[in-house]
Amino acid sequence: MMRATIRLVALLSLLGTLAPAVTVLAQTPAPGPASPADYILLTIFLKHDQSKTLEEINQQLDQTGFWAKFPPDGIAVESWYVMMGIGQAVTLRVPPARLREVNRAIELTAWKAFRTEFYPTYDLREAVKGLRERALKK
Repeated sequence: MMRATIRLVALLSLLGTLAPAVTVLAQTPAPGPASPADYILLTIFLKHDQSKTLEEINQQLDQTGFWAKFPPDGIAVESWYVMMGIGQAVTLRVPPARLREVNRAIELTAWKAFRTEFYPTYDLREAVKGLRERALKK
């Protein structure tokens, strides 16, 4: 129980530290390619290393220049969410020719602070909306 409380306090501290940065990113996405033919959506899970304290994680991110280098200039942030108990999920609009650049930014700045997973992503919102509308008409 004590350990769970400590984790919750650390997570809440992390949320308080990251909230201003996440809010700014969400409000002013970088201009990116205009159409889905020009980019892919890439979701990156930044999983917290729970063997480290929040201070250690932030120190690592500062040392590597994470906040200055990720995402690379010109790569648009679609969303940046905290998933409690897991970490952060970042979805980027990436021109296919710049995929390696995004990967290198993660390798050089996020490793040691986070474990990472990458997932090609697509927007299913309109299809689901149509399916729901049809289901409700039955």
